[in-house]
Amino acid sequence: MATERKIERIEARVQPAQKDRIEYAASLKGTSVSDFIVQSADAAAVTTIREHETWTLTHADRDLFVNALLNPPEPNKRMRAAAARYLARRK
Repeated sequence: MATERKIERIEARVQPAQKDRIEYAASLKGTSVSDFIVQSADAAAVTTIREHETWTLTHADRDLFVNALLNPPEPNKRMRAAAARYLARRK
């Protein structure tokens, strides 16, 4: 598998204690500071995206959600009016 060339750059200012901690952690992992920061930031990015794009429901909430999908209520007057406005704008 070909490795994509690294051409983008990100810079950050850190406090001396943070820099020391990052350098120490990178040495424990046996990587460069740059690789450690990139790997750590990428892992944090994946986790953050997953947390914001995934719903975690209780059993009761899941049952309500699935029931609403499988047995949707009849549209009320406001919903029918909204659908009519939407269809009129599409024309």
